[in-house]
Amino acid sequence: MKSIVILISGRGSNMQAIVEANLPLRIAAVISNKADATGLEYAQAKGIATAVVDHRPHATREAFDAELMRCIDAYAPDLVVLAGFMRILSDGFVQHYAGRLINIHPSLLPAFPGLATHRRALEAGVKIHGCTVHFVTPVVDHGPIVVQAAVPVKHGDTAQSLAARVLQQEHQIYPQALRWFAEDRLHLHQGQVNVHGAQTLDTALRSPWEAS
Repeated sequence: MKSIVILISGRGSNMQAIVEANLPLRIAAVISNKADATGLEYAQAKGIATAVVDHRPHATREAFDAELMRCIDAYAPDLVVLAGFMRILSDGFVQHYAGRLINIHPSLLPAFPGLATHRRALEAGVKIHGCTVHFVTPVVDHGPIVVQAAVPVKHGDTAQSLAARVLQQEHQIYPQALRWFAEDRLHLHQGQVNVHGAQTLDTALRSPWEAS
C-alpha cells in the first residue's frame, strides 16, 4: 500500500476529507509548521502520527525547507500532499519531490494563482469559479493539472459564500485524485496528467443559465 504525508498549517479541512474518505493509502504522518494547528489534534485523535516543524527559528526559507524535508523523508512517503500548507516552498524542496508533490488550489488554474482567489474572482466578474488539484512545480500555483471542479458564481455572492461552495468541491476532488494515485491511474508525462479509465462529462456548465 502506498503512503502519503500530509502538510497543513491550520484546521486541515482537506486533510480531514482525505482521512474520512477511507482511501487505499496509508497516511504516514500529518506535519504542520504551526504547533497550534487544530488539524493536528484531529489527526492524533485518528491515531495518525503528527510532527511540527516550526518555520520561525529558521533564518531562511531554504533552511526551514531542509529541516522539513528531513522530517518528511523519515516517513518515506510515496507522495507529499499539501492541504492548506501556507508556506511558499523553495525550488530545492519542490525539485526534491518532483512528481511526488501535490496541491489543491481554490481557483480554476491558471486563473487566480496566489491568495484571495475568491475576492479576486468576484472583482473580475467571472461567472464560473472552482478549484484545482495539481502537481507542484517551482512556479507557485502552476504545474500539471490532475482534476478541476467548477461552481457557478451566484448573484449576491460574497468571498465567504463563494469560498464555502468551492470548499465543498475541494473535499470531493482531492480524495478522488489521491484514490487515482493509490490505484496507479495517474500518469504524468511531459507536463500533462492522464487519468487512466477516467471519463470527461459531455455536458457543459453554463452560468448564468435561463431554462427554456
